[in-house]
Amino acid sequence: MALTRLHGIDPGRIGVFAGPLAGQPASVQRDTAREIERLGYGTLWYGEALAREAFAQGAIYLAATERLIVASGIANIWARDAAAMANGGRALAEAWPGRFIMGLGVSHAPLVRVRGHSYDKPYSAMIEYLVALEAAPWRGPEAGLPPIVLAALGPKMVGLAGERTAGAYPYFSTKEHVREVRRILGAEPFLAADLPVVLAADLSSARAIGNRHMSGYLGSANYRNNLLRLGWSEADLEPPGSDAVFEAIVAWGDLDRIRAAVGERFEAGADHVVLNFVAEDPSVPPLAEMRQLAGLTQGV
Repeated sequence: MALTRLHGIDPGRIGVFAGPLAGQPASVQRDTAREIERLGYGTLWYGEALAREAFAQGAIYLAATERLIVASGIANIWARDAAAMANGGRALAEAWPGRFIMGLGVSHAPLVRVRGHSYDKPYSAMIEYLVALEAAPWRGPEAGLPPIVLAALGPKMVGLAGERTAGAYPYFSTKEHVREVRRILGAEPFLAADLPVVLAADLSSARAIGNRHMSGYLGSANYRNNLLRLGWSEADLEPPGSDAVFEAIVAWGDLDRIRAAVGERFEAGADHVVLNFVAEDPSVPPLAEMRQLAGLTQGV
């Protein structure tokens, strides 16, 4: 595994995305994080949209667990200036040494506009932000920045991730895209790959559960444009997407089928696969699904 840029942090081979936990009370988040740790998953990744602030959320998960690696996936660069981001990251890295990875991203135009910013040049904004991040003053106890990974889809942002950070975390992706990201990054940078997962007996049942997830992300210009660039047609990407694009993005079926899909991401160049559980009831933490697939943490 490409760990040289992660400051000695080992995220494990399999992580979990905390999407369904975002709207839960802190008590539920703490209990779920402890169960994820007990089940043997290496890293808990969490997003930042318009729910809890990224570093407050990270502290909830870190304080609830003992060994679990916690990663922002992603912290929005438009939500705070570079000094605030750097100091938030340093604070968590100092309080929980070797357990926090700082994923950064440019988010999406509608979410950026809500915060009063312009989304005209996200790539240039990220370059400027990384420079300011490295120069940010810190007056707390001695602590370095945690390892940084970028939410990267297009070649330019992936290239920046490989040149300036620990690596990349592509989201709503395909194995072909993971292969392209690895090619651009080269062998050394860390590559975490998102993998939506639906436990279902057949494609029709899987789509009944997973179409909500597909429709939400196919409605986002960033993800849609990336898939168009990869050769998918407008017809394929009309929400909730064709069967072909569904099967390219979502792992569905039983443990064996999902294990095979995880293996394909590793074969394409991922160091770490993030299981993004999509359950029938999004208001309930997907603990049953996590328990069913905990065996994936062994021998992969």
